[in-house]
Amino acid sequence: MPSVIPADSVGLVTPQTIHFDTPLALACGRVLEHYDLVIETYGTLNADASNAVLICHALSGHHHAAGYHSMDDRKPGWWDSAIGPGKAIDTNRFYVVALNNLGGCHGSTGPTSINPDTHKPYGPDFPIVTVKDWVNSQVRLADHLGIQRWAAIVGGSLGGMQALQWSIDYPERVAHSLVIASAPKLSAQNIAFNEVARQAISKDPQFHQGHYYEQEVVPKTGLALARMVGHITYLSDDGMREKFGREMRAGKLSFDFNPQFEVESYLQYQGERFSTAFDANTYLLMTKALDYFDPAADYDDDLVKALSHASCRFLVVAFTTDWRFSPERSREIVDALVAAGKQVSYAEVESAHGHDAFLIPSPRYMELFGAYMERVARDVGIGKAQQEQKETANAR
Repeated sequence: MPSVIPADSVGLVTPQTIHFDTPLALACGRVLEHYDLVIETYGTLNADASNAVLICHALSGHHHAAGYHSMDDRKPGWWDSAIGPGKAIDTNRFYVVALNNLGGCHGSTGPTSINPDTHKPYGPDFPIVTVKDWVNSQVRLADHLGIQRWAAIVGGSLGGMQALQWSIDYPERVAHSLVIASAPKLSAQNIAFNEVARQAISKDPQFHQGHYYEQEVVPKTGLALARMVGHITYLSDDGMREKFGREMRAGKLSFDFNPQFEVESYLQYQGERFSTAFDANTYLLMTKALDYFDPAADYDDDLVKALSHASCRFLVVAFTTDWRFSPERSREIVDALVAAGKQVSYAEVESAHGHDAFLIPSPRYMELFGAYMERVARDVGIGKAQQEQKETANAR
């Protein structure tokens, strides 16, 4: 944490827990009678609630997208580079809402929550949730906040899938959908990676069929391995070569099975850190939500037919070295949108950072992101003059 909060930061933020008592029917056939969603908000909602932006998180994301919870925080929220005063998602103009989705492990109702029927954590008994379920819960969140139409819904990876689903299921409630480093559905290879991760977790002796809370243990080894596998897919070959090459920790071979290459140490560190910060049952749920995402399935497997329901404008962004969700997958979305007669802008950004590029503030990416959000601001009537008036008022 810097000694002084940067001028372009949203500053210190406090999460909010919102309780919902209206039952939520899920795609799996089960019903959540009541549930909580944890959110953070940045900026100010204008009088007609036309400047709201929803941030949808990826697999391991959560509500803390920007700013700091305390002056002791080591780092800001996961998308702080894009959210804040003067940034691509300018909080001087927009009211930004970020949430932790159902099934998450950062405060929203999920496997670690208490099951009212058993008075124990849900654990593996928490229902499988889908992207459609998340969107339905987010609609109720919007209603609670008094937001009838989002100026923009923005997400990368799994978050982009939510932005796409919103445009199909609730077209009248979205003005712009920003789908970044995403895909219209997972490939067989992607499903395979997720299954390896799930097997690593479920085969850990400490997993106990998902009831590890009662045993007061954590399947750290399995969760770490799952994260290591995932992390490899988030990086590009060029990026790994540039960052690690074949550099060795001790400068020479040790002729044993301990980590010797820098890339080995890096992966072990990432896995170990993740295993103490994330919940294994949640990881299983999130990967299944990824696997199940296929909006065209409800429309005779025709993506054009699915997207014909959308009425918003789109920005689709891909990154050249992303092989988890390659540019070809983004172009599938773009081609379907064009065929459906929708307004879409497409950018393919040169980057060596692989799938993780959507989180990294490279200049060209941030410039095009900011330029599109400028268009969003114009569409909802937030001009530069209004922004300058607000900044002047705040300075007083």
